[in-house]
Amino acid sequence: MQDIEPFYNWRHIYTSEEDEHSPFYGRIYSEFEFSQTVYNYYIHPQWDEFGSRTMYLKVLIADYEEKYAVIELIGEWNDAIENDIMTLKRDVIDKLMGKGIYKYILIAENILNFHSSERDYYEEWYENVMDENGWTVILNMPEQSQHDFKKLKLNRCLELMELDNWRTYKPFHLFKKIDGELSKRLTI
Repeated sequence: MQDIEPFYNWRHIYTSEEDEHSPFYGRIYSEFEFSQTVYNYYIHPQWDEFGSRTMYLKVLIADYEEKYAVIELIGEWNDAIENDIMTLKRDVIDKLMGKGIYKYILIAENILNFHSSERDYYEEWYENVMDENGWTVILNMPEQSQHDFKKLKLNRCLELMELDNWRTYKPFHLFKKIDGELSKRLTI
């Protein structure tokens, strides 16, 4: 797992540690000191800790003019024990919403497991973004991780979507592609 880095090809456009509106503003990263773990496996030091013991993230871009953010996730999304959704919502998403961001792309291809609990924070997140004509998409969540997510019908709050070649897009083009897909679904 230590070899899985957050996507870095957009770093010339945006870095969360240099964004004064980011919850991770001012963070300093080591390229050599591995201290964070998931399942006792060290993860790359570029991932950001946000209060969960099992899930980490990286804000790949936050565009305050277009009102969207792309966030990559790694680890285990565990609402049953850790209540990761509450921590993610309160410590990251609410801060970004406070700066006007209401459209979210969560890249979840490195989410190893998902354990569900209550729907409250998902419904709150859905209502918050819908009030501002926003949305949240979970991109490329592995099939085994989607099982509990779908069982609790959380995909009504956070849309599940597949796009294998997302890394070939520039941030704005990825956002426009997903925004266009969601617009098509709503007009059908």
